[in-house]
Amino acid sequence: MHAKLFTSATKIKLVAQNTSPSSRIIVLPLPARGHSGRMRIGTMEMPCALGRSGAVTIKREGDGGTPVGRMRLVRLCVRRDHLPGPTSAVSSKPISRHDGWCDDPRDGRYNRPVRLPVSASAETLWRQDHLYDVVGILDWNLRPRIRHRGSAIFLHLCRPGLQATEGCIALRRADLLRLLAACGPRPVFDVAPPPRRIRRQTPAKT
Repeated sequence: MHAKLFTSATKIKLVAQNTSPSSRIIVLPLPARGHSGRMRIGTMEMPCALGRSGAVTIKREGDGGTPVGRMRLVRLCVRRDHLPGPTSAVSSKPISRHDGWCDDPRDGRYNRPVRLPVSASAETLWRQDHLYDVVGILDWNLRPRIRHRGSAIFLHLCRPGLQATEGCIALRRADLLRLLAACGPRPVFDVAPPPRRIRRQTPAKT
């Protein structure tokens, strides 16, 4: 029943050699806090925030998890009134007040951009909190789309203190701009599985 929900996390090592250092970004969840991670591109490394449920191998709509596996950054959406640029080889488009993203699994536009207002549930990309001043559209569940498998998995700016997201990957502004300037035109993000926690064995009583 859930076979299609598993990601290609186990294939990351097999296909890694097919991408150049400037096109492959590795995301490593940290064991201490479920929503904290480290991002690596070439020799560059930076902290990042993941979903409140951490990295998950089975992704479901609304679970708060960042999907494990390979995702391609297909496009940038930018608030030009807040941020000139950014400098990047990735194609970009300006965000307008009517831009949204459908997150309603019951709707035919699920996990697709929409023009607001719409009757279905949808995220507003024109935000006042600056989180979406730069939004990277990751290709999670785009082709094919599977209902309830998750929507609106983005790369965007983080909240203060790198707080948890609802499943997206978030960076500090300076780090995000640095990342976009360094990566190639079709970068991929390899999100690793969460590290296994080693249980401490209680010494046997003598």
